[in-house]
Amino acid sequence: MSTTLASGTLIEKKVTGAHPGPERMLTLDAERLHTVYRLLLAQYGPQHWWPGDSPFEVMVGAILTQNTAWTNVERGLERLCDRIPLQAQAILSLPLDELTDCLRPVGYFNVKSKRLRAFCRAYLEAGGLDGLRALATEALRRWLLDIHGIGPETADDMLLYAFQRPVFVVDAYTGRIFERLGVLTGNPGYETIRRGFETALGKDVHVFNEYHALIVRHGKTICRRTRPLCARCCLRERCPEV
Repeated sequence: MSTTLASGTLIEKKVTGAHPGPERMLTLDAERLHTVYRLLLAQYGPQHWWPGDSPFEVMVGAILTQNTAWTNVERGLERLCDRIPLQAQAILSLPLDELTDCLRPVGYFNVKSKRLRAFCRAYLEAGGLDGLRALATEALRRWLLDIHGIGPETADDMLLYAFQRPVFVVDAYTGRIFERLGVLTGNPGYETIRRGFETALGKDVHVFNEYHALIVRHGKTICRRTRPLCARCCLRERCPEV
């Protein structure tokens, strides 16, 4: 599947590997957030995220897509699936050098092969998909954050897209777009932004799924970090930077 996913996040790098600490409250305008969502949806249509044939494939993809384009992940997964079934035990049974070779297209392949193995070990120890599905959302999030190489954004990708839990995923595109719109100020941090969006939008898995995908689409194509295409932006009438 050629769906384009996020290529890492600037926000997650600040807190990767740590549990959420004390956070300040962020009150966001629910009507404004819903208006942005409707405008983005009208512009781009449904994004049909996350590509993957199973929850386990979604979780593997969430690890591999850190700091790279989804097209690279697809190439890596194809190479891996040509070698073994995409199953936790099969990944652990594959020698590390062979796993690393399969994952070369995804970038940082030495690091990601170790992260993937760490995840697979923890996944099996927890009882696989059935064991994880039995956990409450906050407990499952804490479990994910305890695994080497899984930070808040990766954990939330898994919660939302593999487990359909109502967790809003924050990434660098979220920060960029909503800072330019004047919604976010003062670098509030990942956890504060996440809870602010969740409170304002309500616990709606479908909206969270689609909104995150639309934010990534808009951030990649229009609201770019440099040379944004403001004249083509569907949010320009609501953006103080235009």
